[in-house]
Formats: sequence, C-alpha cells, structure tokens
Amino acid sequence: MKRFLILLSLAFLSTSSVFADNLKSKIMPLKDRAEIQNRLFKDRVSTVLPKIMERTGIDMWIIIAREYNEDPVIRTMLPSTWLNARRRTILVIYNPGNGKNLETYAIARYDVGEVFKKMWDPEKEPDQYLALSKLIKELNPKKIGINQSEYFAQADGLTATEYNLFKSSLTRAQFRRVVSAEKLAIGWLETRSGLEMEYYPAICNIAHQIIREGFSSNVISPGKTTTDDVVWWYRERIIELGLTTWFHPTVDLQRSDNAEFNFLSAFSKSKESNVIQRGDLLHVDFGITYLGLNTDTQQHAYVLKVEESDAPAELQNALAVGNQLQDILTEQFVIGRTGNEILLDALNNAKSVGIKPQIYTHPIGYYGHGSGPTIGMWDKQQGVPINGDYPLYKNTAYSIELNAKVYIKSWEKEVAIMLEEDAFFDGEKCEYMDPRQTKLILIK
Repeated sequence: MKRFLILLSLAFLSTSSVFADNLKSKIMPLKDRAEIQNRLFKDRVSTVLPKIMERTGIDMWIIIAREYNEDPVIRTMLPSTWLNARRRTILVIYNPGNGKNLETYAIARYDVGEVFKKMWDPEKEPDQYLALSKLIKELNPKKIGINQSEYFAQADGLTATEYNLFKSSLTRAQFRRVVSAEKLAIGWLETRSGLEMEYYPAICNIAHQIIREGFSSNVISPGKTTTDDVVWWYRERIIELGLTTWFHPTVDLQRSDNAEFNFLSAFSKSKESNVIQRGDLLHVDFGITYLGLNTDTQQHAYVLKVEESDAPAELQNALAVGNQLQDILTEQFVIGRTGNEILLDALNNAKSVGIKPQIYTHPIGYYGHGSGPTIGMWDKQQGVPINGDYPLYKNTAYSIELNAKVYIKSWEKEVAIMLEEDAFFDGEKCEYMDPRQTKLILIK
C-alpha cells in the first residue's frame, strides 16, 4: 500500500507534457483494485459498522435487493467482482453486543464474498423469506432495521415488492421490532475509515492532474478548440486511464463581453459549446470513480493572451475571494452542527466581509452526491428542510462546493468563481484531501 502511494506521488511531480503516460503506469490493474476494495470493505465492517450500529441502537440490519435493482447500500457491500446483486440477495448484519464481533449472514443462493456467511440451503428450505424469518427467531434482535426513508434516497432502497414479502414472512412479534434504518444507512455511507483515508487523497490528486492536463496547450488551441471538445477529451482520458466517472464533465467560460453570468445555465448539464479564445476564464466540473470512491472538483483556468505571462491581477484576486469563502465555510464545521446551521452562519460571515456568496456543499464518498448533511443547494440558500437538519459527524468527507461573484472592473461585469474541492472532517478540522486550487491554471 505504501509503495503504491509513493509511486503515485512521484508521478505527480512530472510535467503536464509527460503526465499522462506516467500516471497511466501508476493506476493499478483491475485485479489489484478488486483486492484493495475487498480489503477496504472488510476493514469497514470491523471498524466503522459496529460504531454506527451502537449509535443508532439497531442490532439487526437487513438489506434486500434483486439483480439489476440494487439497493444503494447493498451496492457498497457486494464483493468487488460482483457488478450487481445475484437473483435475490438478502444480507443480515447482527450486533450481539457486549463488545462481540458483528455476525454477518447471506440468505442467498450464492456465497457473498468473504464477509457474509451463507445461511440458506434452497434444497432444505425452498422459501428464502422463511429462512430469513427462522434466522431472526434464532438471533432474537431487539430492533430490526430496513432501508426505508422518505427524504434520504440512498437509505430508501427496499422496494415495495420486497417489503411486502418481508412483512408477510414475519410473525407479529417480529414485525413490531422493525424500524427504519435511515440513520444507520446514512452513517454507513458517510463515514470514512482510516484505511480508506490512506487512499482517498491520492484519488483526489489523480483527478486534479487530469484537470490540469485538459486545461493545457496539449489539449486547447485558442481560436480552434471548443469547450465541448475539452469535455469529450476528459471523457476519453478517463477511459484511457482505466477509470470511470459518475457524471458527464462540463466546461464553460466567462470572458470580457456583454454576456452576464447565468447561474441556471451554469448548473445545466447541457451547455452551449463555445470556441475558446485568448483572455477567456475557463471553468470545469469534473469527477472520477476509483477504488469505489468518488471525486468532485471544479477549478478555473485562464487562457493567456500573446503578450501575457500571467493572468490579470483582477482575476487572480477573484480566485482569492473564492478561497476566502472556502475558509469561511470550513471554519463552521463542528461536530453536531446541522448542515443548515453551517450554511447560514457561513453565508452571514461571508456577507459581513463583502463577499457575494452561494454555498451548495454535499457529502461525498461511495456516491458523488452522498448521504449526510446537505449544506445548502444553489436554489435553497435559506436552508434545506430535513436533509439540511442532519448533524455533522466526524470522519466524514465533503465536496466543498460554492461560488463567489466578484466584479471585474476591466470587464465591466461580475464573474462567478465556482470552486469545488474534496475535504475530510476528522472531528476537529476540515482539510482538503489534496491541496485545493489557489492559483489559476495558465494555458499558454
């Protein structure tokens, strides 16, 4: 593991012109990735899950899904070589308490990796749900959690059909113990393990390096290349490096013209393709998926004019304002505070020092838009009901996503500095997993 991180960091020292070949050689083969993902999962079951189950008071968690209709939680628990659940897959996690290890079972036709012990023999008991009911009777849990949630989509994976079958298989006494596992599911999805955090910064660094290569003269020729050309270059590069993405990238620009910044358009995934010119301020929204973890990054680049060796001071200062807004937001991260409390205090503090802010930060990890506290949405700057009332826990990761509008005198208009960087909150401080952008990327 340490050797992987050292080799990867050496790749990042190379220049953009040779970056791609070096980086490609450092990204692990699929077999090695699968082994690491399985190791990460086994570690999480022993280090993360017991604490979340104790915190929520649920001693049995039942997760049910059918092939190609996966529960968002079960997708994070399948072996790395399983791309989908098989037939009907039922996972049972039981906490016997008193500091004992979790017991993990699979009521399934096939073995489910190394963690879940197969507990169903269809030849002896053809009824899969009856086998589940018998296991529940044997273990006698006090609270049985199932994945139902009105407001948190990733905690709402139990389908109506499976719920009805599950309910009909239980005795009345068993069913009275059934509760929503909403907070357990969120806790599992949002919490990052110590072992994961040995890899996550390097994953963020990979994303940063790909962004920088795309925002370079290797890819962009002013007067010829369009923003859409760069978008598809990013998509092709992701595939070439053996990676995947969880959303289609976007590239857009602001320049010294009469066009005003349109925020709704900025958040549309269907953007107008423009020919990139010298003097343009470019913006990218980009993410990758690697080792089962996601990144989400927004950065800016400036296309130098022929006579320029650096970006105009006004644009550099605008980026500094964006960085100041980031600092104001991350200073609000305190255990137990809700997303809405963090949002409103950060907005008020930013406005008090003359910044025009918008904040729309979200958890990240297994999913790009992950579970946990929503810290604003671009169209809900007064707070987000329910999801914004969820509290902050330690060992969680976030995409610090926001923008600051800054007036550029020489352009006679405002520009929006739209930034997004992935950060980790350890319970005391919120720090970027890989250094954030503090200088504009220059395209010569």
